[in-house]
Amino acid sequence: MSKITTLSEFIIERQADFPYASGDLSRLLSDIGIASKIVNQQVNKAGLGDILGAQGSTNVQGEDQQKLDVYADETFIRAFRNGGMVCGIGSEENDKYVAFEKPLCKKGKYVVLFDPLDGSSNIDVNVSIGTIFSIFRRTSSVGDRADVNDFLQKGVKQVAAGYVIYGSSTMLVYTTGYGVNGFTLEPSIGEYCLSHPNMKIPEDGQVYSINEGHLNSMGEGVKAYVDYCKASDAKSNRPYSARYIGSLVADFHRNLIKGGIYIYPATKKAPEGKLRLLYECSPLAFIVEQAGGKASDGYRRIMEIQPSELHQRVPYFIGSTNMVEKAEAFMRKFEPVEA
Repeated sequence: MSKITTLSEFIIERQADFPYASGDLSRLLSDIGIASKIVNQQVNKAGLGDILGAQGSTNVQGEDQQKLDVYADETFIRAFRNGGMVCGIGSEENDKYVAFEKPLCKKGKYVVLFDPLDGSSNIDVNVSIGTIFSIFRRTSSVGDRADVNDFLQKGVKQVAAGYVIYGSSTMLVYTTGYGVNGFTLEPSIGEYCLSHPNMKIPEDGQVYSINEGHLNSMGEGVKAYVDYCKASDAKSNRPYSARYIGSLVADFHRNLIKGGIYIYPATKKAPEGKLRLLYECSPLAFIVEQAGGKASDGYRRIMEIQPSELHQRVPYFIGSTNMVEKAEAFMRKFEPVEA
């Protein structure tokens, strides 16, 4: 029987990758793992208690907050505050960033941006949902209160990013810039165990993920690419299959393993796109690049976009490198950007 490597063991083994970290990043990643187990327990019994359904309020995005959304948000914030490695957080559920006031937290080296429960509109119908997180080294002075510039950093500055998918099994997938590794929660022992080492996304795929119900409100470049995906061509194994769950983590996770492209472009209703650069797009871009894939807004590398606000939205093309590059070619041809 091969040796089982737990998440905690793996993090400790990889600590040498960060000569500057002194163990703080390792402890922070462990705290995320623990908080996700707590959230997972509630996800698994959401239909049995009073935690399912709408909270009766909306978040900064104008979306109805689900009770489980709020629970997950509070659980992760509590973990980050109590851990002492984080000086502040930015959450998709909160209008502004939160700078922790505890003296220990002010000495923290990191800030975390996260979506506590991505795909929460699917909670009531038992579809996979997830948590997405992004970790940066703070830019403000250690010991001071965190400020907004700590959070408005390009994706290339991330020191770690990951997601947890709460599905038929619960998985935590993360990168610290040295490849991508996936861990599956073993419920009998309550531990994440290494199940998907050194994850790589295929260069090509046969799946495209897009909400075609909104296709008429999308630009000509996206329409042309979707037509390309549907067209028969034996040489390039088309037509591709359309697979759209409507939960970003779930769609991304499938494509990461099997190959494919996920697209959420600009629309007439959302001309800047819908997905959030800091909470969703940038962390998954870090993961997909470390796995050999690509993430773009149709023209630019997501990781190079300079954020100007916490809840900034961008169009999103992410997945297998060849598929993303083909989509970009259609964007440049049918929707060229003026220099």
